[in-house]
Amino acid sequence: MNTKGKGSRREREVKKILETEGYNCTKAGASLGIFDIIAINTEHIRLIQVKSNMITKKEIMGIKNFHNHPVNTIKEIWIKKDYKKWKIIRI
Repeated sequence: MNTKGKGSRREREVKKILETEGYNCTKAGASLGIFDIIAINTEHIRLIQVKSNMITKKEIMGIKNFHNHPVNTIKEIWIKKDYKKWKIIRI
């Protein structure tokens, strides 16, 4: 299984969902930072980490401890387990 390819497909899927909701989205090229997608509309900014199947406590703590953002920012984790729907966690 090509896990990098699977992750990229999931990120593109999330980006497409957000764009249909009216967001302008940017996907991190190498996905080496805390967030994979930055989605912006006129009301707020969404910083999103996309995961397939699981997320570690260390990753969750990194997202929780990231405070260098505007007040109207929402931090989210989108998790999609195989053959299931998206689970969205707001932090």
